[in-house]
Amino acid sequence: MVFQYTEAFVTIASINLENLVDFYVHLLGQKPITFIPNIYAEFQITGVRLGIFQPKKTHTSEFATSAKSKISLCLEVSNLEAAIAHLNTLGYPPPGDISIASHGKEIYAYDPDGNRLILHQALKSL
Repeated sequence: MVFQYTEAFVTIASINLENLVDFYVHLLGQKPITFIPNIYAEFQITGVRLGIFQPKKTHTSEFATSAKSKISLCLEVSNLEAAIAHLNTLGYPPPGDISIASHGKEIYAYDPDGNRLILHQALKSL
């Protein structure tokens, strides 16, 4: 291989960029490290960069579908109940109950655009 991958990050397309950025500002408790109004915002979360971009007008239909994404943004939290309370405060309560798995406990939630979030508390922090 002549090249190597230097890093990876997750991006979310949104035709409602400002609304989604505002949600993540409040969810993550931080402002974006990069913000270009109506174009792009980027957050630095330990271990990953999260980018949110507004598709160009020529690509909007590609991202405007109501089909559910198969990708989830999994956020590791130290206190799942506190994270759920925070989502409730933001007006986006998780629709289901906490699941217990061999690796810890988790709950699904959704951002304003319907992207699936998995809030996960590992066994080590239980």
